[in-house]
Amino acid sequence: MGSLGESALKVQRMLEGEKALYGEGYRLIAGTDEAGRGPLAGPLFAAMVVFPPDYRNPAIDDSKKLSKRERDRLYGEIKAAALAYSIVRISPPEIDRLNVYEASRRGMLLAYDGIADCGIDFVITDCMPLPGFALPYIHPAKADTTYLSVAAASILAKVSRDREMEELDALYPGYGFMANKGYGTKEHLTALSEKGPIHGVHRFSFSPVIEALNKDLLLF
Repeated sequence: MGSLGESALKVQRMLEGEKALYGEGYRLIAGTDEAGRGPLAGPLFAAMVVFPPDYRNPAIDDSKKLSKRERDRLYGEIKAAALAYSIVRISPPEIDRLNVYEASRRGMLLAYDGIADCGIDFVITDCMPLPGFALPYIHPAKADTTYLSVAAASILAKVSRDREMEELDALYPGYGFMANKGYGTKEHLTALSEKGPIHGVHRFSFSPVIEALNKDLLLF
C-alpha cells in the first residue's frame, strides 16, 4: 500500500475514538496524557489538547512511536492547530510528596484547569481514572494510539520534559541526562553512586536514589 493509503488508514485509526464521541453529540473533546512516570530524575509533565472536530494530521501518533525530530516538528503544529492546550510541570519534590501515580493524576487535572474555560464537554485520559471529575470522561488503556487528542497531548508532554532534561544536562554534567532523560541507565546509576543525588532534581522516593542518599552524598 502506498504512503497515501497508509496515511488515510492512520487518520482513520487515530480518529476512531473521537468519531464515536462526536456522534454522541460531544463537540469539544479534550485528550490528556503525561510523560515521565518512570525516571529517577526530573519532573513529570502532563498536557491536554482540544482540536477542532474536523482536524486531521496523519503524522500525529503516540509520542513513543515518533523520532525526536518528528516530535519537535509536531510540537509546534499541535500548538498552532489546537483550539486550546495546556502543559503542566510537576516537580520532583511534588512527585515524592504525592507518589508518581497521584502526581500524574494531579498533572492531568491541573492541565484541565488551565483550559477549563474554553467549554470542554468531554475528556479522554490515557488509562488514568479521575474520581469525582465534573465532566464526562473515559480512561481507556493505550488511548494515545486511538485518540488523536491524547496522542497530541503525549507529544506536548514528552517534548516539554525532554527539553528540560537537556537543560539539566548542561547544569549537571556526568549524569547523562541528555541521553537518558533521567531514566536509570548504567551511566546514570554509576553517577548516582559516585556523585550522589541532586536536590530538587532526583526523586528521593525512588529506590536507587534512596540507596545513593544513604551514602551521604547529597548535593546542594
